[in-house]
Amino acid sequence: MTRHFTLAAALLAASSVMASATDLKLGYALSEDSHYGAGAKAFAEVIDAELGDDFTVQQFPNSGLGGEREVIEGIQIGTIEATIASSGTLSNFVPEVGVFDVPFLFRDLDHARTVLDGPIGQEMLAKFDDAGLHALAWGEQGFRHITNSRGPIAAPADLDGLKIRTMENPVHLKAFEALGAAPTPMAWPEVIPALQQGAIDGQENPLSVIVSANLNEVQKYLSLDGHVYSPAIILVSKTLWDGLDDSQKAAFDKAGTAAVAAMRAYVDTVEAEGVATLKERGMEVNEVSPEDKKAFQEQLAGAYADYEAQYGKELMDSIIATE
Repeated sequence: MTRHFTLAAALLAASSVMASATDLKLGYALSEDSHYGAGAKAFAEVIDAELGDDFTVQQFPNSGLGGEREVIEGIQIGTIEATIASSGTLSNFVPEVGVFDVPFLFRDLDHARTVLDGPIGQEMLAKFDDAGLHALAWGEQGFRHITNSRGPIAAPADLDGLKIRTMENPVHLKAFEALGAAPTPMAWPEVIPALQQGAIDGQENPLSVIVSANLNEVQKYLSLDGHVYSPAIILVSKTLWDGLDDSQKAAFDKAGTAAVAAMRAYVDTVEAEGVATLKERGMEVNEVSPEDKKAFQEQLAGAYADYEAQYGKELMDSIIATE
């Protein structure tokens, strides 16, 4: 009898430990076979290794919990615990981060990573706490390029009247309006159907998205203009964060760092191989030369003045001057 009682007690204790693990819902817009998926996998592996008795990460790729804005709002109210998200909707929650979406602000990936990992980027992360969110780290998507079904984009005139999907991002909207396009903000789950139906002509995204989402199936032309560097972010619920002890917070920080490394490695690979992959899939690709980019920048002069008024010329100059 004692042995049976001891065994039953042990099983009950084990089941209680198992039941105590909290499910963390991690939602993101793209597939598991994407830079978001790579970051989510790395994040989950660290949480499991460090805090497996406390937390279990449940991944919801392909907008399984809704569009990015819906997911972030869910994190604010505590119905979702974590996300990896683009910068598209972030300025709706922390307006200052919109500065990172200013066109042609970053020279290359190294420059962008240095800024985001340094004081400027870290100060921006801290602002999310006031919005009912906690930002662990800046992830990455890469430089954004234009795809469309009408023809190559080599000069601003090629954008005239182009119905192009943009993120729900006022910085991007202002830029494409200044370039003569017809920007159409749209949540990611709606984009491919809209392209298939001809409701929009094109969209803009980094190679990491263009490749992983198989946009070659619905778009003919890819123009490598690198008009905007696109960061991503790893966010968790502020309520969740505030309830962690110091060792748990350290583990979440470690998971965020691992997610960033995985995302950047994915981007590096796609930057090296993505264009060849898309050409093999049948896309027509043209590269916008540095000289031609100047024409885009000149047409954006009015928008730049507005950006400086909104975000501060000193901040923008500090980002540009970062080595």
